[in-house]
Amino acid sequence: MTALARAILHPQAVEGFSAPSPVEGLARRSVGFADVVGQSVSAVAPAAAATTIPLLIAASGGSPVWALGFALVLALLVATTINQFTTRLAAAGSLYTFVSRGLGRTASFITGIALLVGYGFISMFALGGAGYYLSIVIGRFVPGSAGSLLLTGSLVVVMAALCLLVLARGIRVSTRVTLVVECISVAIILLLVIILLAHQDFTVEWSTVSLQGISPANFAVGAALALTAFVGFESASTLGVETRRPYRVIPRAIVGTAVGAGLLYVVASFSQLVGFASLGVPLTSSASPVNDLAAAYGLDGVGLLLDVSIAASFLACAIATLTALVRVLFSMGREGLLPSAFGRTHSRHRTPFFASVVAVPVLTIVLLLTMLVAGSAWQAMAILIVGAAGGYLTAYALACIAAPVFLWRIGELTVWTAVRAALAAVMLVLVLTVYLVAEGTGDRCAGVWVFIGVMMAGAVLYLIRHARRPWRRHTVGAYDVPIGEDLLGGRDGAAA
Repeated sequence: MTALARAILHPQAVEGFSAPSPVEGLARRSVGFADVVGQSVSAVAPAAAATTIPLLIAASGGSPVWALGFALVLALLVATTINQFTTRLAAAGSLYTFVSRGLGRTASFITGIALLVGYGFISMFALGGAGYYLSIVIGRFVPGSAGSLLLTGSLVVVMAALCLLVLARGIRVSTRVTLVVECISVAIILLLVIILLAHQDFTVEWSTVSLQGISPANFAVGAALALTAFVGFESASTLGVETRRPYRVIPRAIVGTAVGAGLLYVVASFSQLVGFASLGVPLTSSASPVNDLAAAYGLDGVGLLLDVSIAASFLACAIATLTALVRVLFSMGREGLLPSAFGRTHSRHRTPFFASVVAVPVLTIVLLLTMLVAGSAWQAMAILIVGAAGGYLTAYALACIAAPVFLWRIGELTVWTAVRAALAAVMLVLVLTVYLVAEGTGDRCAGVWVFIGVMMAGAVLYLIRHARRPWRRHTVGAYDVPIGEDLLGGRDGAAA
């Protein structure tokens, strides 16, 4: 027997690694690269975003192509800044945990509330979008049912139940299935883009991307809406505890998702503008641009496939975003900022079961009420996306401010990292400010006030929890650490 074989069979005991992980209960080191990529891609939902966000940007008076191009640059700045944490920490709380390591518990809790707003509103947006597009599909076979509030609401309830089932049973199957769905949906969109550009002889019509007549305020609003097409790219970081080789896999998934989605958005928005320009009507004249373009160019079969794939993309987004949401709730429950029940996991599936059982029904009810008040799923989605943008932009800005402080504390701050983080933070704060001011006086002002109200309620909750349990300030920011079973010679390994 060789010395190596003897060492493996009878490892020398290593002390100090026998304690359970602070995030014990989750299925540690159980998912691979495909699962992590599937989480980020599904949370972004590039197929759904590519067919809806350009219209929202155009309706706000912005330029879809330029706004999405700007958002791509900003998303990359944010992604590379967030990766300063993901290459060093494996956590389920994502930005909530990361900010605590740089700016402390108060900024961390604000970030956590902002993340919950972002994830929660996008989850509702995605469920509403899935119901909306499925109603369009049904309307092709049942005249008059498309857009029906009752039908859409019923579909939302069914899909919410499906999301809850997936969240309870684990993420491995869901991430891979949703990744396949997104790939197929993106392939269909790219096929339509090629067909549309082929009709124009692949001629670049620069007038469709002109910034003439677009004010700085409209551009800022468009940029904020464009950034919502990227939100969720960081959600892979919520799987830090459950990912094998998290310090390598998660950073690649985050940057890769941002780049791939951004390129798709720019090409898709340009083709939509060109397509409608050739028809002699503006993009804002359509409620479903890609579908209408497919019909106008005699591609009804592709239009049906698009509706189905977009609905599936929205559903995948809802599942992925809820996956991230319940893990943030799990972290807050484990650290005492929320009731301890939120920090419990399913004994068999090792998922944040209690958080899922609470979050999904609450969000579903809020979505249905919003649809009822707004009068349609599409109007409800337009309101929800405003609150989502506010939440995500706030969380991203705080993470970019926290990153240089964190790196300075551990002695690893560089000039380029500091400049990149500062640039991202300044741009995010400017965009967020202009965006909230502009939307606060527009048709979607309800989204702004709901966002502000939830953030204020979160601040009050924090003050109450802190006053009652001041010792909890030392528990915020927990992340995964090596335990005995992770290394040869740890207490668990030695016992074997």
